[in-house]
Amino acid sequence: MSPVRWGIIGCGAVTEVKSGPAFVKAEGSALVAVMRRTAHLAEDYARRHGVPRWYADAEALVRDPEVDAVYVATPPVGHLDGVCLAARHGKPVYVEKPMARTHEECLAMIDACRQAGVPLFTAYYRRMLPRFVKVKALVDAGAIGDVRVVSIRLSRRHVPTSGALPWRVVPEVAGGGLFVDLASHTLDLLDHVLGPIAEAQGGAANQGGFYAAEDIVTASLAFASGAKGTGLWCFTADRDEDVVEIIGSTGRLTFSTFDERPVLLIRGGEAKEFVIPHPPHVQQPLIQSIVDQLRGQGPCGSTGESGARTNRVMDALLAGYRSTRR
Repeated sequence: MSPVRWGIIGCGAVTEVKSGPAFVKAEGSALVAVMRRTAHLAEDYARRHGVPRWYADAEALVRDPEVDAVYVATPPVGHLDGVCLAARHGKPVYVEKPMARTHEECLAMIDACRQAGVPLFTAYYRRMLPRFVKVKALVDAGAIGDVRVVSIRLSRRHVPTSGALPWRVVPEVAGGGLFVDLASHTLDLLDHVLGPIAEAQGGAANQGGFYAAEDIVTASLAFASGAKGTGLWCFTADRDEDVVEIIGSTGRLTFSTFDERPVLLIRGGEAKEFVIPHPPHVQQPLIQSIVDQLRGQGPCGSTGESGARTNRVMDALLAGYRSTRR
């Protein structure tokens, strides 16, 4: 069976280690072309990673007859155009997270791929990382009983930067601030482990004044399963913290979304740690599942529809703050 031959639109930092090499190392996969608007940077990436062809124009990459599928790895402002471009040329698409700047853009991407008859996948790779596969397996096996409530706490100290602001805190580019960039991972992971979030209420503000985007968000969540949740994300805090706790009727699980700490299971007064390291290229397990689906060997669970649900939740939590900015 022929390998799936990939082209990358936007071969920036995220593709250096997290994703780019995974397209080469995944079974049944090959990376044949990359694109970046700055031509010499695209050429440099192709040379360093052994990619046969490079482009400075996305249309040229998508038109390449040897590109079977496209990975859109630009900042979120470019996701809608990149996905729609690939769909128009009949190419399956894998798009970086967050899927888009807004839920409305997600729906437009889903519609474009549906009309073109091509699958759309979203880069919420934590769904397939061994550590979080273990979390889901424990929940599914009833290790903590019936899930009652989830608590999310993520805080980061503000790190001053010189020059232009990072794109991740420019709402016109990213859709919001670090909440959109980071909280999307946790919200999607909980969607995968516990099922969809049916209702989300909360608020956002800018307390530090370092940029226009929100820097604190609070949330009250209701899952379709009946479980409840709370969330707090603060990006001008005194220290870094990353804790997700799933509390059940007979036990609880504690883990970090980003920090490489052990998964902790507490049940019956006893604690058990699971030390599960990440693979060298964190997107490889998810990319493998996408390649498997494209080759008819199994489904991938991170789709346009699942990615859009996370944007819908974030839109609900940011609605009030966005309206004041407008």
